[in-house]
Amino acid sequence: MHNKKGSLFIVTGPSGAGKGTVLGSLQKAIDRVFYSISATTRAPRPGETDGVNYYFVTRERFQEMIAAGELLEHAEYVGNYYGTPEGPVNAMLEQGMDVILEIEVQGALIVKAKRPDAHLIFIAPPSFEVLENRLRGRGTEAPEVVSMRLEKARGECARMEDYDYIVVNDRLEEAVQDLAAILRASRCRSELVDFQLV
Repeated sequence: MHNKKGSLFIVTGPSGAGKGTVLGSLQKAIDRVFYSISATTRAPRPGETDGVNYYFVTRERFQEMIAAGELLEHAEYVGNYYGTPEGPVNAMLEQGMDVILEIEVQGALIVKAKRPDAHLIFIAPPSFEVLENRLRGRGTEAPEVVSMRLEKARGECARMEDYDYIVVNDRLEEAVQDLAAILRASRCRSELVDFQLV
């Protein structure tokens, strides 16, 4: 039994919900998963590699990609463009790989409108208090930046009902298992499985 084609999963969650940690641990829990790489016009940070962390492109090239319809979604954030190239996503899906896009609510809903077959997954903190403690506990940002992130998180959490699945990241191990279960269940959908009893 094998899958004819992979499925597209869009993972969103507020800053401090632990998306990166959950997705990083997911790789050990389940196979045949491809993490989509975004294109951006911002400069690489120390330690970042083109084609691994991001596709680093010029502003002109990014605008060409928009004009040619090569992006599933894109947005401008703090003067730089970010977007999801559609080509690599389609190639991996055709190879039977499940593809995960880790993007913001706005981009997630744009992709879902274009690709109704995509599964929307929201990674939520156990409570707003926990989220606030996590963000303040990082100690990496000024209090006003943390306040802005919390305000943004309220708006993002208000859109949870637009999602197919909500994974609460209270205990990391359980959140990873929940996410893996969603992927495994989708692989059993009859239209995706190439299996016959002879």
